[in-house]
Amino acid sequence: MILHLSTWQEVETYLKKSPGIIIPIGSTEQHGPSGLIGTDAICAEAIAKGVGEINQAMVAPTINIGMALHHTGFPGTISLRPSTLILVVKEQITCLVKAGFTKFYFINGHGGNIATLKAAFSETYAYLEDLKIANYEKVQCQIANWFMCSSVYKLAKELYGDEEGSHATPSEVAVTQYMYPQAIKKVELSAEVARGHKIYGASDFRSRYIDGRMGSNPNLATPEHGKQFYDVAVEELSKGYLEFIKDE
Repeated sequence: MILHLSTWQEVETYLKKSPGIIIPIGSTEQHGPSGLIGTDAICAEAIAKGVGEINQAMVAPTINIGMALHHTGFPGTISLRPSTLILVVKEQITCLVKAGFTKFYFINGHGGNIATLKAAFSETYAYLEDLKIANYEKVQCQIANWFMCSSVYKLAKELYGDEEGSHATPSEVAVTQYMYPQAIKKVELSAEVARGHKIYGASDFRSRYIDGRMGSNPNLATPEHGKQFYDVAVEELSKGYLEFIKDE
């Protein structure tokens, strides 16, 4: 079930069966010369919907602007500060807890969100307990990074080897090509691609990763690969969601 395609009565009925909700979260940031700026949100949303369909679980609207300050040296990137994203996540969870949800499964498409999400969960637990909001003691949040699934990692290694890289990767680009074949972009890429530099501020990132890629060759991506990544991620995360829901 898709939350924003449901009525309040349907949500009320759903809550009689399950306290769980899947929340896709991504980012709006550069993904190299051929990757879509919405890549992280597109991937998280597609995979979350797949997991929701298999498990008949509620799927919330995608949080499509994340913590991507280090990418803001590239036009088109939109980022929240960590403190802002923490508030966004806390307010969203709080509203849903008041409605009756207690299990929050965040399917994440952006590595830069991980630390902020963990901090947001801690802030939220404390906030709910301080206010003694109903069922606060039952609230649990979990991050599921689709790109870190063991099945995804194995497939990427088989298809791309070291050319998978760590940003603007062919695996994530392939998923966007599967979802939006009409938006596929092919450009000539330099054989030289930066890798291995630590991440600091936006200007430093832009100076070290000139075209936005981090050790990757997104030209290896195909829609067919994207279907494979989608399938294995949905299968693995569907199992993860069921385990999370059953965990008391």
